Amino acid sequence: MHRSGTTVSKHVRGYATWDDAALVQALQRGDEHAFAEIYTRYGLHLLEQAYRKVNSREAAEEMVQDLFATLWHKRETAVILKLKEYLGAAIKYRVINQIKNKLTQQQYLAYSRVVLSEADHKTEHDLAAADLSGALTRSLARLPGHTRQIFQLSRMEHQTVPQIAGRLQLSPKAVEYHLTRALKMLRVSLKDFLVPALLLFCELISYISA
Repeated sequence: MHRSGTTVSKHVRGYATWDDAALVQALQRGDEHAFAEIYTRYGLHLLEQAYRKVNSREAAEEMVQDLFATLWHKRETAVILKLKEYLGAAIKYRVINQIKNKLTQQQYLAYSRVVLSEADHKTEHDLAAADLSGALTRSLARLPGHTRQIFQLSRMEHQTVPQIAGRLQLSPKAVEYHLTRALKMLRVSLKDFLVPALLLFCELISYISA
C-alpha cells in the first residue's frame, strides 16, 4: 500500500530515537533509512575528525564518503559491536593511509628502516625465548621422577607444600627438599641461558609456569 510523504517522513524521523545497536541491525537487513540515520548521526563528526588530521576539506570528504560506501556494501558481513567506535576506527585507518601516501620516498625508506629494525629485535627476542623454552623442557625432563613431579605440582599446578605433601603422602620437609633440589638442578642446567646474577630465579619460575 502506498504511503503518503508525511507518513514516510514521520517514519524516517522515528529512526533518530533508535539506539546504535538497533540501527546496525536494520542496516544489516538493508534498511536504507537506518543507513541514512547513521550518516546523519555521525557523518559530520567523522568529517571534522578527518579534517583535523589531513587539513584538507576535499580529502576529508572523500574519506567519509568512502567509509560510508564501504559500510553499505559490506553491511551484511561487517562485524560492528559498537557503531561509534567502529566508525571512528575506520576513519582513523583512512587518515593513516592518506598521510602514508603523502610521505616522500626518503621518509618512507626511513620509516621502513625503523620498522624493520624493530622487527629484527622482535625476531631475536622470539628466537631467544624459543631457545629458553626448549632448554626448560629438556631440563625438566632430566629431573628425577619424584623431584620433577613435585616441582610441576608446585610451579605449574600452583599447589602449596601442604597440599603436595597430603597428595603424595610425604612430609612437608620432604616436599621442600625436592623443590630445593629441583631449583638447584635447573639453575645449573640453564646457566647458559640466564643473565648471571641479574635474572631472579622467581622470574624463571614465572616463565616456566606461563
